[in-house]
Amino acid sequence: MNGETKDKLNEFFGSFANAANPLLLLDYDGTLAPFRVNRFKAKPWAGVRELLMQIQNQTRTSIVVVTGRPAGEIVALLGVKPAPEVWGLHGSERLHPDGRRDLEQLPPATLEKLNALRAQLRHDTAGGLLEEKPNAVVMHWRGVAPQKARVIAAKTRALFEPLAQMDGMTLLEFEAGIELRAGRDKGKAVKLLLDETRSRGPHPASYLGDDVTDEAAFRAMKGRGLGVLVRRKHRDTAADIWLQPPQELREFFSRWLDACRAGKPEPILQ
Repeated sequence: MNGETKDKLNEFFGSFANAANPLLLLDYDGTLAPFRVNRFKAKPWAGVRELLMQIQNQTRTSIVVVTGRPAGEIVALLGVKPAPEVWGLHGSERLHPDGRRDLEQLPPATLEKLNALRAQLRHDTAGGLLEEKPNAVVMHWRGVAPQKARVIAAKTRALFEPLAQMDGMTLLEFEAGIELRAGRDKGKAVKLLLDETRSRGPHPASYLGDDVTDEAAFRAMKGRGLGVLVRRKHRDTAADIWLQPPQELREFFSRWLDACRAGKPEPILQ
């Protein structure tokens, strides 16, 4: 962690002194948990669940997970009780802590195209792993040999790219996969969350993410909170700081907890 990052963290956590309800926005895969070929085995980094439970139970902070997964997958994997709010499908689905679920409605023509594509890919995935979502079709090739992965990617693009030209459809690339989707992205979800909390007074807010799908969220945070890139290796990003998991991620959550408890944390020394 360099001096500039420490300065930004000191400034950010110093703002907790006069804030009633900090807002902690979190991506899941690659951020809270390492990637797994079997996504249902992607458990949080060691110590992360325990720190989030402490933050959640401390009551000052509102925790919201913003993920590309269906929201229901996160609750069991994360294991935080009481369960936080989850915005799934990159923001098109909202799962409230009390179990209520809101799903963004898509135009019939969009649904028709997605359903036709799903049917086609069920017969031939070109060797990739097909994932079906209410608002999207996803092809994964994590864990596949590089040469085969290139073939899967090329065949998938040939199918997805023409459909991505339709109004309301977008092509979303991520590490080891591609998604044809409709509806909100993470940036719009984050903006809605920030707008909702505006009336509650000062609320330090931060978004933590790792992938290119999180860049829209980082841009939405500009001037309104702290964007945090969480990755082993740095890349170009709109985030304000970069942390390496899992140690620096745990340190961030520990500092968040201290800031909530004390109102104003001790600064990170240079």
